[in-house]
Amino acid sequence: MELTLTPMTAPELARLLGALEQGYAEYLVAHRGMTPEAARERTVTQIGESLPAGVDTEGVLLRMARVGDTEVGWIWVTLPTAAAPNQAWIHNIEVHEEHRGRGYARRMIQLIEAELAQLGVPELGLNVFGTNTVALGLYRSLGFEVTSRQMAKRVTPAG
Repeated sequence: MELTLTPMTAPELARLLGALEQGYAEYLVAHRGMTPEAARERTVTQIGESLPAGVDTEGVLLRMARVGDTEVGWIWVTLPTAAAPNQAWIHNIEVHEEHRGRGYARRMIQLIEAELAQLGVPELGLNVFGTNTVALGLYRSLGFEVTSRQMAKRVTPAG
């Protein structure tokens, strides 16, 4: 069966947000040195600001990925803004663990690219954690190129 993308419903978003918030907060603790409380607060605030009206937020594509009746993942893309007038942005793409390794993330990106092309959007960007080698390989194979790079080093406080 073919993978399809369908608009996300409010109950689906509510169900998925908890895991998204937890995963991002865990990353901030592990790789940015934030306390769990600060990481959780930052995550909830950022997502709330990005999706103020949930699935009805203007300029946002929230899509569920399905194969037949089976939910296999989801993708969240923001359409171009005044700050980036030619670029849509993938905020999150996730294939549920039990469905990974089957090419679904690749197909999700291809389908969202087709949707963006129909909307006249000329470019798609994303961030990827430097430790996520599987995603890095996927994005390179799809033609994504590095446009900037952030680096960090932990410094041990004196005293």
